[in-house]
Amino acid sequence: MRLERHGSVSVLPVMAAPAEYGDHLRARIDPLMTGIGPVEGAVVLTAALARLEAAGDLPDLIVSLGSCGSRVLEHAAVYQASSVSYRDMDASPLGFAKGVTPLLDQPAVLPLPCPIPGVPTATLSTGANVVSGAAYDAIDAEMVDMETWALVRAAQTFGLPLIALRGVSDGRAELKALEDWTATLHHVDQNLAAALDRLAAVLEAEGLAALEIPAPQGQDPAQSLAPDSTS
Repeated sequence: MRLERHGSVSVLPVMAAPAEYGDHLRARIDPLMTGIGPVEGAVVLTAALARLEAAGDLPDLIVSLGSCGSRVLEHAAVYQASSVSYRDMDASPLGFAKGVTPLLDQPAVLPLPCPIPGVPTATLSTGANVVSGAAYDAIDAEMVDMETWALVRAAQTFGLPLIALRGVSDGRAELKALEDWTATLHHVDQNLAAALDRLAAVLEAEGLAALEIPAPQGQDPAQSLAPDSTS
């Protein structure tokens, strides 16, 4: 793991799986590897940020990179996640809206900054299941992954913004084997690296002001990034 610096901005790159970390990204970053899924993502990133905070070396920004599934977006293309939801959370029998964590002052959908010109945006859903085939029918988002919501919540705890870049690795056809995910990852790696280069240029030119970090409805940006007293 290595913090990157672009102008005045220090960046912690985060990825989930070595399979997504190809030659193009290896030439640019040494990311924190969390492992796959929301639990691993939250545990590993929180522990890493706690160590960095104790050392007085917290980054200014977290950049999450990896693959995603989508049956509506361009295959192998990279998207900035404009928002993220948590599809595993369903306390609706208790009267809470689906996606809302009970007794936590957070909306069902968290907006994310999208500062990179020329890189398209899309909505994202995080959960612990691999989505395939008809399972997409139940998801109200354009792409799916297994870590971003958890990473955002960990980042919020330390008052840090997070950008999520996702390359579409699968979704056109039903997944039947590991190779159905990994076959496209070399293209995703190349496109993620290109998006990362664009992000570096934006940060060097504009710093954190480029993020224009959105806030959930009814909150101001400072509140949306503050450590959560209930977590």
